[in-house]
Amino acid sequence: MTESIIERCEAKGLRMTEQRRTIARVLEESDDHPDAELLYTRASAIDPKISLATVYRTVKLFDEAGILDKVEFGDGRARYEDAERAHHDHLIDLTTGKVIEFVDPEIEALQDRIARRLGYRLTGHRLELFGMPLKLRGRE
Repeated sequence: MTESIIERCEAKGLRMTEQRRTIARVLEESDDHPDAELLYTRASAIDPKISLATVYRTVKLFDEAGILDKVEFGDGRARYEDAERAHHDHLIDLTTGKVIEFVDPEIEALQDRIARRLGYRLTGHRLELFGMPLKLRGRE
């Protein structure tokens, strides 16, 4: 990723208020998949004038502009990540809700083979695995 979220927003002609810039910086610094409430908590710690409604409007705008990807992991919350992050898949721990990012060349190759066998060329995909730890802490 060479351009920041703010730079990509400006390149698309989005009006970037200071509050939107703060939200963009918080998103850029996130190494997790925050939902709007978590983004609000982080952004309002920087600028107490930011409202939850502003966060919701901003992530919707960024999503519609292709700046963010909206991801849902089955917990009823929409989460967000930078649309230009390197490709990765997700494993969701059903006991904690933790989202683990991973890339597996074998899975990537298998998906390509399946698409070709069915007469398609993949242009993208999302893989989300849901699991329980093999060993639960405290019960090993």
